[in-house]
Amino acid sequence: MNTQINLKTFLILVFCIGWSIHLYAQLSIRSEYRPRFEVRDGYQKLALENSIPTALVSHRLRLSFEYETENLKFVFTPQDVRIWGDEQLTSSTGVFGDNASLDLFEGYAEIKMAENTWVSVGRQQLVFDSKRLLGDRNWNQNGIAYDAVVLKCNPLGMNLHAGASWNTLADATSNNLYPTTRIKSLNFLWLNKKINERINLSLLHISSGITETDTTNTLNFRHTTGLYAKFKSDGLNIWANAYYQYGKSQPGRTVDAYLLDADISYKLGEITPGVGLGYLSGNNKTLTGSSSDKLFDVLYGNRHGYFGNMDYFRSFGSHTKQGGLADFFLYVDYKISKSINIKNTGHYFQLARTNPGTPENKNLGYENDLIVKYKFADWGTLEGGYLFFLPTESLKTIQSVQDAKYSQFVYLQLIITPVLVKQN
Repeated sequence: MNTQINLKTFLILVFCIGWSIHLYAQLSIRSEYRPRFEVRDGYQKLALENSIPTALVSHRLRLSFEYETENLKFVFTPQDVRIWGDEQLTSSTGVFGDNASLDLFEGYAEIKMAENTWVSVGRQQLVFDSKRLLGDRNWNQNGIAYDAVVLKCNPLGMNLHAGASWNTLADATSNNLYPTTRIKSLNFLWLNKKINERINLSLLHISSGITETDTTNTLNFRHTTGLYAKFKSDGLNIWANAYYQYGKSQPGRTVDAYLLDADISYKLGEITPGVGLGYLSGNNKTLTGSSSDKLFDVLYGNRHGYFGNMDYFRSFGSHTKQGGLADFFLYVDYKISKSINIKNTGHYFQLARTNPGTPENKNLGYENDLIVKYKFADWGTLEGGYLFFLPTESLKTIQSVQDAKYSQFVYLQLIITPVLVKQN
């Protein structure tokens, strides 16, 4: 008799828990499919005189499962990224499949610890402000996410995020060895305050630790501290970054570098002209011994879009020969209709500093980026671009491409983002 009562009580309890979850939980399944066709004839590097353009198609397919209650948020996002036709297996039909590339883009739990205080644990995106130092790298079909623990709270009407990570290459029993090309430890603090409807300010501090060599445990930490500000008033829109780097570089040299960004635009009806500057400090002499390193490291922020969409400047140590970079840009954004938008941006590049490894002439050349977007539905956008670069002799020397031809890049991508399931 007691067994029957206990079983009945248990079943009622399970039913009540299930019903409460049904009442207070939210489940959504979001998707993204993004195929992109590219013709590369000077993308990422100046085209050689007799080179043949490359044409390729890549795609990204994501499904994001999100379950949320009052005290828990759980996100699971697998993705498939591939180049069409990259399968190496033979086929009697002459038709080849794709090389499977399914992996986990995001997978984390966010737990409510107290009122307005949450902790998220697992693989997650870290995206802040203008995405200059921590961004989503969205042009890359893979994107970027981090294994980290992040505390999120709202003290005194501000947003505060504090995060940390610790990465290990294998299930080791001794030592903390890690490749020098990867982050061993990433730690950050982001403090944001919306002053009013016009002004938004943020403080970001990042401490990233990298091993000094592949075979030693010594960690050298590069620290980056700075401000992001945004101002909006009627048609005027201004944002700016200012970051300073200190600490030690991966080889152990003292770091003394800075980054400045500014963008000013004004909306005139359907046309928005804008002008801006990006400046990344560099070295004016060859690094030897204990000399300080003045080349700014943009860490884990977005590359594409900053310093041009041709992506000539991604790894600044090699792509500017330690000289750093100055980008003077001007753009016009024209909203033709509710669904069609066209934007043209012109960049003029210079070395920030010259040194024994760079040409004496700082001028690197002009890049033009023309982007057209057609939003044909709430869930769909077609985007195309035509880009070209007019280099100087200095850039040809830096890239070791003296017999360069006209360099250009064309792409067309379809972005489909339907919400498959949304239940309360």
